[in-house]
Amino acid sequence: MTIIEIIVIAIGVSMDAFAVAICKGLSIASSKKSQPQMAAQKKHVHFVTIGLYFGLFQAIMPIIGYMLGVRFQLVVENVDHWFAFILLSGIGANMIKEAMQIENESLNDKTDFKTMIGLAIATSIDALAIGVTFAFLRINIFTISIIIGIITFVISVIGVKIGSRVGNKYGKKAEAFGGIVLIIIGIKTLINHLK
Repeated sequence: MTIIEIIVIAIGVSMDAFAVAICKGLSIASSKKSQPQMAAQKKHVHFVTIGLYFGLFQAIMPIIGYMLGVRFQLVVENVDHWFAFILLSGIGANMIKEAMQIENESLNDKTDFKTMIGLAIATSIDALAIGVTFAFLRINIFTISIIIGIITFVISVIGVKIGSRVGNKYGKKAEAFGGIVLIIIGIKTLINHLK
């Protein structure tokens, strides 16, 4: 797997976090209007805190998924490319489906542990499944996890910034784009092994 493919996967799996970060940014903008002094003080803390939670969990989850996948690697070695294709395509299709649902996520500018841990786990489930896929591809999971974590951190900070300025209309589009990217990589993995 090339560095470009790793970066593309990292961007794809970070789109859930990006969509939620936009909503968080939107809620920060709302609280800024009602409590301008408090919101201005909390704004930069929000950006970094949200980015760190999402980035850290997106880095940890692939390692957990990889460890689970390695246990089954010998059993499924001859069909590992099919597993990679099915998992990546399934995750991608689910992201596209979620992006098409017309539901407004509740606006909440809290970044306390209880709030953020739930969001971080929820947005990194895809990364866990990707980690299982990585076990079948036999790659350096720690390097990839660090790349995924850093990219998710940056994308989440950008998402909060976008949400605080323009609102949440781009979150769903980004999530759908991430899903399409994962499906394409799944198809490419399958084609490469079937040649």
